Amino acid sequence: MTETAVRSDAAETAAPPAGPQPLTFAKALNTALADAMEADPSVIMFGEDVGPLGGVFRITDGLTARFGEERCFDTPLAESGIMGMAVGMAMNGMRPVVEMQFDAFAYPAFEQVVSHVAKMPNRTRGRVKLPLVIRIPYAGGIGGVEHHCDSSESYYAHTPGLTVLAPATVRDAYLMLRAAIRFPDPVVFLEPKKLYWSKETLDLAELRKEADDDAATGSAVGLAVVARSGTDATLIAYGPSVPTALAAAEAAASEGRSLEVIDVRSIVPFDDETVSASVRKTGRAVVIAEAPGFASVASEIVARVQERCFHSLAAPVRRVTGFDIPYPSPKLEHYFLPSVDRILDTVDELQWEDA
Repeated sequence: MTETAVRSDAAETAAPPAGPQPLTFAKALNTALADAMEADPSVIMFGEDVGPLGGVFRITDGLTARFGEERCFDTPLAESGIMGMAVGMAMNGMRPVVEMQFDAFAYPAFEQVVSHVAKMPNRTRGRVKLPLVIRIPYAGGIGGVEHHCDSSESYYAHTPGLTVLAPATVRDAYLMLRAAIRFPDPVVFLEPKKLYWSKETLDLAELRKEADDDAATGSAVGLAVVARSGTDATLIAYGPSVPTALAAAEAAASEGRSLEVIDVRSIVPFDDETVSASVRKTGRAVVIAEAPGFASVASEIVARVQERCFHSLAAPVRRVTGFDIPYPSPKLEHYFLPSVDRILDTVDELQWEDA
């Protein structure tokens, strides 16, 4: 990231004025962390460079200055140690939030996540809770190199005991992170890096009221939403693929196709009801995700739709995903990532009576 970009992003994280104002995804997360730490002294934020620097993407900007080094602090470059410390803190009444800095940097901590984070409540028959959040900036679209742009959601979704969330809007970034921190069980919180600088006009005061409602946790965990209504086919996406799906639906409208877009939001637990209701209505479905398609979350969604909507389907459920290769170099990533053209080509391949 260039010095200019860093300065620009730091400016974005300045406190917004009252009332409806443009808010970035990054600022929404930053504010969610600050509000959670203000509301609950047991919330602790730590990781690599999250202290005075404010994190690589400035998500923790200003937290150390506001809450002190005991509550937002830097750690050594040792992800396994970061995760092990979080487990111990959570076992002893704290609510740690840790940042893995980049998606693939979390792999050294994976043994801790699978062996302890995911299993401790079950191992102790519920006597020991682990209310911790693992923040992972993930996926591509920023011109990053290998180890900086992985879509690793399948690893976590496959591990029983973990809740896996992937917001795609600025509003959800705030509400879902607040809900994740309040959640009694461990949460893997996937933050699409390419959406950090996206903006929405929102009223933070209203968001805070909604987040403080006890119902907010339930609405953020386990529920998908209809991001765009349609009648001809359903596009199912999460995280960084949602804006691409919406752009494809907009382009399809000019060609006479009405596409519904489902924002999954919560990968685990998965909202079968909302997704299935949409597919039963449209009769066709395309699942969109940046991760490689083999043995993926996209594969699981296809299977669940096929099982629940078989008699309503007019065509096989299709996928538009990343290719089954390691993440490519920055100059080639646009070939790898799902695009509007790839989505529309796949929609055209569905069985249409007017074809």
